[in-house]
Formats: sequence, structure tokens, C-alpha cells
Amino acid sequence: MRVIHLTWHPCTGVQRATKCWVQRKCAAIGCGRNKSSVVGAIGWHVKLSFCSHSQGNARNTRFRMGRQGTYRPACRLTAVCRASGGGTISREVLSRADRTKLDSGNDRQFYDSPRLVKHVDDGFLAQVTQLYRERIRPGSAVLDLMSSWVSHLPADVSYSKVVGHGMNAAELARNKQLTSFFVRNLNEEPRGWAAADQSFDAVTVCVSVQYLQQPEQVFAEIYRVLKPGGVCLVTFSNRLYYSKAIQAWRDNSGFGRASLVKQYFQCVEGFTQPEAITQVEVKQPTEGVQGLLAKLSGFMKRAQGDPFYAIVAYRNFKPVHDS
Repeated sequence: MRVIHLTWHPCTGVQRATKCWVQRKCAAIGCGRNKSSVVGAIGWHVKLSFCSHSQGNARNTRFRMGRQGTYRPACRLTAVCRASGGGTISREVLSRADRTKLDSGNDRQFYDSPRLVKHVDDGFLAQVTQLYRERIRPGSAVLDLMSSWVSHLPADVSYSKVVGHGMNAAELARNKQLTSFFVRNLNEEPRGWAAADQSFDAVTVCVSVQYLQQPEQVFAEIYRVLKPGGVCLVTFSNRLYYSKAIQAWRDNSGFGRASLVKQYFQCVEGFTQPEAITQVEVKQPTEGVQGLLAKLSGFMKRAQGDPFYAIVAYRNFKPVHDS
């Protein structure tokens, strides 16, 4: 049975905590109950936590909310929805309007035709590959989420497995770095992937995060499949299918988009503080005229090419490895 966790924080005033209130606070983050079913349901389990600053002794109470029952605390309640098998979603990042797209048509039809193209320039992709080289250890199990016909992992690094996910089987079948793949619409089925808990060392998302309409649930699922110490790397630029990107992304700046992805990590309890990266040094010749020309070329590409953004976070802790 689903458990709704409510935390009692000290504040002034009195507010009602009805099942309807619980539904309104939790529906946007994946509880999957409509208003009528919540109001009419008996036996919603609620865990009420009293924080240490509350009046009286700190304690936890578990109780059933009756059909007409209400609870009247002397302070504010905050709902927390536990994603089934995943991390705890502590809050919704996006409003209903934020999740909308200009093209509300079927995503499967939109991605039905293979697109064997690269959506960003070579300078951007070189930074993606270098970031993967630095953050994903050889022999790791990798999940390339929202992938395509190329994964941008270093070609000279061996991994135990690379599982791809996407919306077009023909594209994924062309990806030579994948050991297996699956097709799934994450906007319709954000959770319940066919992957065991704690089965991957790394999850990558390259230039696709802007299309997620339920990012809170997707990132909770990322948390579920990552091993403790596993890393999630989300990279993006300013290129997109404008009609398929969510409103919160379309109407934002580069800084705002980076802040948005950071919030996707932060709304799931258990991730480390997300790290924002706007430049990755790609190894170039360092001596003589060749080295000078390489540096000049790199500077011109950064000035004129696709801007690079990466948000990186780890499950539970950031591991320290011997060099």
C-alpha cells in the first residue's frame, strides 16, 4: 500500500490536512491518484514526522485517514512522495503549464522515422566524450538514456555493457557501442524500466533532457538503477526540436536551463549536490606551433560553436579513485 510521508515543520497558523490536500500536493510528482479516488478512498497510510523543533517530544506516528477524517496540526505539513523502488521525490519542480509542449501529438509518431544525424557540432561532442572519459571508469555498466545511433562514449575505452534507450529502434540498432537497447516513451511510462535496482555504474543523457515532461519521476528511476557512487551525466546545448521541448525549457536561458536540471537532481533525495560544467578541456598538442594553433582553434570553436552545459551528480556519494 502506498505510504504518504508528511513532515511536521514548526510555523504559525493552523491548516487542514485532508486526503484531498495530500492528493493536491502529491499528484504532480507521481502518486497517480485523481481527486475523486483520493476523497473516496479508505486506508491511505500516512507517516507523520515531528521535527526536533516542534513543540513537545519528537516522535513518529502512523495512522489511517478515515473517509471523512481530517487532521489539524498547529503547523504546516509538507508531502513527500516515495517513488516505487526509486529515490524519494521530495517536491515537484515543474508546474502543469511548465510541462506542456507546442506539439502535443504522439511522440512515437514524431520519432518514427530514423534521424541519422548529429544534432550538435563536433566541438560540443568532443567535450561530451572527454567528460565521459573522465567520469566513467573502464569496465563500467552504462545506461545511455534517450540515445540514438551514436553514444559519444570514448571508442578506445572498454565497458562491461552499454544499454541504450530511445524512441526509434532503427537508430538504436545502428549504434555500434550498444550491447542491447530498449524502446520506451518516458513521457508516458517514466518509471518501471526493465532494469534491476543498482545495476549501472553510470547513466548518460545527451541533448535530450529538454523533452521530459515528467523529469522528477525519470530522475527517481535513474537513482534506482544507479549503484551507490554511480554517476549521472546530463549534457545539453541550445539546440532542440522547439515544438517538442517543454515550456519551462523553451522560455529559459542557458543558465536557467542548467538550474532546471540541477533541480531535477535535487528533488530526488539521495543524489549528491549537482555540479555544473560549461567547459571540458579536450586534450590537444601542447608544444610548438601545433599546440598554439590547437589552442587558438579551440578558442574560436567555443566562441562560435554550440554552447556546452553538463550537470553531473552521483548516487549517495562521489567516489574517490586512485589515479
